[in-house]
Amino acid sequence: MSATASASVSQDAGAPRVVIADDQALVRGGFSMILGAAGIPVVAEAANGAEAVAEVLKHRPDVALLDIRMPEMDGLEATRRILAAPATRDCRVIILTTFDLDQYVYAALSAGASGFLLKDVSPEQLVAAVRLVRAGDALLAPSITRRLIARFAPPAADRHAVHGDLSELTPRELEVLRLLARGLSNAELAEELTLSEATVKTHVARILAKLQLRDRVQAVVLAYETGLAGPGQRGSSSAG
Repeated sequence: MSATASASVSQDAGAPRVVIADDQALVRGGFSMILGAAGIPVVAEAANGAEAVAEVLKHRPDVALLDIRMPEMDGLEATRRILAAPATRDCRVIILTTFDLDQYVYAALSAGASGFLLKDVSPEQLVAAVRLVRAGDALLAPSITRRLIARFAPPAADRHAVHGDLSELTPRELEVLRLLARGLSNAELAEELTLSEATVKTHVARILAKLQLRDRVQAVVLAYETGLAGPGQRGSSSAG
């Protein structure tokens, strides 16, 4: 079913393998052509969430692009099922949406999605996003993410550490997590904390391991849900 399965463009053997799920054939076809032209194979397409789960389980891609609003099963439930299955829990999910403040997008991030893209994304941004999440990084636009969390995160009274106990973190790791919630890159974290990027990467890796988190997206969500970070907080390195 994939438009790129027979594409004439040569594909990089190390390129991420992708499944695309969207109920609009034009969207699926357009994204497949863009990725195929960049040497990224789209191994399957799906028109609804149930098909998406089946295709991901069958092909075990590196990345799944899932529309948030689909018939039969939405992208949120599909994300949960994909990441709950032992065979596909390492698949990276990118949520596709036409709304930059969709409550379902926030729920999908909480469920383990590695980020989200608006459907009017440029070809270059789409290709970069797929490669970014495949490499294990998070796909977060800080300004949009802060607005999303501010609008849809649970009230302070309802916040709890769903993925682990923050008391396991050292003061420095808490500081790094608070800065992660601002959307800072490793280079920006290193500059803010006067550390090397290698040291920052070590701190981030330890945070994810201690809290049993998949990636930086879940770390950001957790920082807000536990009250470590909050809407409007700057979270500077001098914060207590």
